[in-house]
Amino acid sequence: MLSTTNAIVLSKLKYRDNDLIVKCYTQEHGVISFLVRGVLKSKKSNTKTAYFQLLSQIQVVFNYTKTRTLYTLKEVRTNTVYTSLHSHILKSAVVMFLSEILATTLQEEEKNDALYSYLETTLLWFDADTEYANFHLLFLLKLSKYLGFYPDTTHIDSMFFNLEDGSFQMKDFGKHSISGENLILLKQLLGIKFDALPSIKINAQKRQSFLNMMLLYFELHLGSFRTPKSLQIFNQVFN
Repeated sequence: MLSTTNAIVLSKLKYRDNDLIVKCYTQEHGVISFLVRGVLKSKKSNTKTAYFQLLSQIQVVFNYTKTRTLYTLKEVRTNTVYTSLHSHILKSAVVMFLSEILATTLQEEEKNDALYSYLETTLLWFDADTEYANFHLLFLLKLSKYLGFYPDTTHIDSMFFNLEDGSFQMKDFGKHSISGENLILLKQLLGIKFDALPSIKINAQKRQSFLNMMLLYFELHLGSFRTPKSLQIFNQVFN
């Protein structure tokens, strides 16, 4: 079946001398991997490497069957042209970091319109915005909603948040209960939209502490999740 679908590039890996294996999150079929032949061979290649920059939004055409694990592209074109994500050094660091997380956490080979729309619209917002210091924090928090472990806000006025249960509680249940500045920031971020991010004022140390907490939250709820290899580089560049 010939399929035409929008897609977001999650990762790319050089294969042999001139090929790439590109992992995408597609609007119609969820996670799909493509073998892109000859893309590194010459500038005359019909498929430009620029199409496959991390988190690029493209449109792909290929023959889809549920039994395959690796597909060959028939056509590819740019769906959205970013103005800053791949040219701004700080935004590029965020892109590298978030793409690694998405490549790890998104595994389903099935359609999810809500998740695709979330990724599509938030990346466009990130590309256009100039006050984005806390973007990655809210992005991860909201992503947890689509992955099935968004915090339960029923008792949001409580003094602790249990990372393991994903709920606010009145008692400290040990190493996975958070309080203090991370709890305050969590409550601030819950429920706000990306446009409200400039109202959140924190320093680099608090930002890094909250990010480490969010990564632990993902690890507790996703058995396959591991700390991104790009975290150290991300912290050096972004902080």
